Amino acid sequence: MKILKSAGALLFLFGYIFISTSAQAQDRRMGIKGGLNVTNLYVDDVTDENARFGFNLGLYGQILSSDVFAIQPELLFSTKGSRWEYTGTFNQNVTLNTNYLDLPVLAVIKLGKTAEIHVGPYAGYLLSANIKYDGDFSNGTDNIDRDDLNTVDFGVAGGFGLNFGAMQVGARYNYGLSEVAKSNGAKSLLGDSKNSNAQLYVAFNLGNKLD
Repeated sequence: MKILKSAGALLFLFGYIFISTSAQAQDRRMGIKGGLNVTNLYVDDVTDENARFGFNLGLYGQILSSDVFAIQPELLFSTKGSRWEYTGTFNQNVTLNTNYLDLPVLAVIKLGKTAEIHVGPYAGYLLSANIKYDGDFSNGTDNIDRDDLNTVDFGVAGGFGLNFGAMQVGARYNYGLSEVAKSNGAKSLLGDSKNSNAQLYVAFNLGNKLD
């Protein structure tokens, strides 16, 4: 219940920001977006050995917008996690599934009307989590869940977008700075690892179309 109330409060705040700033600029963008997540956990270096595929979906908008700069907050449902494969005497697949409500606040550098560079911080709120096992040794879901992980994630994000009229396609990378595990049981499995999230997305502008 607390999770739903928190998510609802963020959605209300997000909507209020855009309604209150709707008359600020003729070239603003606001709308919906979604796409592919390729996520992992890292300790020192990020690798693609244990990537988990998921998705992101939500709202975005630009405020304080000019021809060359804007601030772009977003509110996204984002699946994260990682997976491990063990082979040998036993074949075992282990998958960490986490679902976050992410709030990036990005500086947008506009390179004309076609291209944009995005960079800024993000904060995430953990909605749910579990660890699934599949293989010779065991099957099912581990008792490690949301209570064993830190509910707040934060980090930095950077990427670019290409505008095609009312549509934008882009890529982004989110580099987590907060440790995922909280309980001793979770730390024994995950250590001091952090989130790593590469995204490909498509966004649709529901505000004023750009020429």
